[in-house]
Amino acid sequence: MGMPTALMTIPAVIAALRDCRRQDPLTPLRDSLLLGFDTETTGLSSADAIVSAALVLRAPAAGHDGDAALSWTINPHRSLSPAAAAVNGFTDEELRRRGLEPQDALDTIAAVIALAQSRNIPLLAYNAPFDVRMLRNDLRRWHLPTVAERLAGADGLFNDPDAAGVPLVLGPEELLVVDPLVFDRAVSDRNERRRLADTAFYYGVSPRGDFHDATIDTIAALDVLASLCRLHPDVGSLPLTKVGGWEQDACQRWHQRHPCRR
Repeated sequence: MGMPTALMTIPAVIAALRDCRRQDPLTPLRDSLLLGFDTETTGLSSADAIVSAALVLRAPAAGHDGDAALSWTINPHRSLSPAAAAVNGFTDEELRRRGLEPQDALDTIAAVIALAQSRNIPLLAYNAPFDVRMLRNDLRRWHLPTVAERLAGADGLFNDPDAAGVPLVLGPEELLVVDPLVFDRAVSDRNERRRLADTAFYYGVSPRGDFHDATIDTIAALDVLASLCRLHPDVGSLPLTKVGGWEQDACQRWHQRHPCRR
């Protein structure tokens, strides 16, 4: 199936974010603008690096037709693990040839996220701690400010005079974060695996391409949350001010029930 999402230029997405009023902190999750995020990496450890990333800005009322997507292929300056290469399909030679320099790509990714955060637009990622941690580690590796540091100092927000401010909902790295995996674990009691592909199938979400492509995965994660909000009105009606605390409580309950699972 083709992917109708508009692949926009960075300036166009920045302009769209700048045009957004700061969201009311009482906005229900089902109605909130969201900035979806996903990465593909050289591996799973803290020493690994991002090789591709996607950001998808979604207005729920517009659905797919209103999505604005940005994507990056990045030269990580390190080798892919065989397991990662088998999953994401990249090769070391391809990344050296096609990949952007990490300082440029990562700085832009972090700045776009920070600009969205300044508008109270949550960052949505499936298994968010992984992607947030990988971005933070890569930013530090290349001596760039993290998203949280940019928010604290109003740094890197494309000289936006309205961008300063502290997010109202805290998650990994002190960001406004929405993680569909956390919501799914809290509302569905099932023994199946909960990889994004499994969860998407469970909620009737069809990928708009092949999984393990950062843009495809980001759109699928946004679709999973939309389905969750429809099926569970109590989730959809959560105001942004309550999302962070709800997720923290849900994580604690999950780990109490499953102490050996992460």
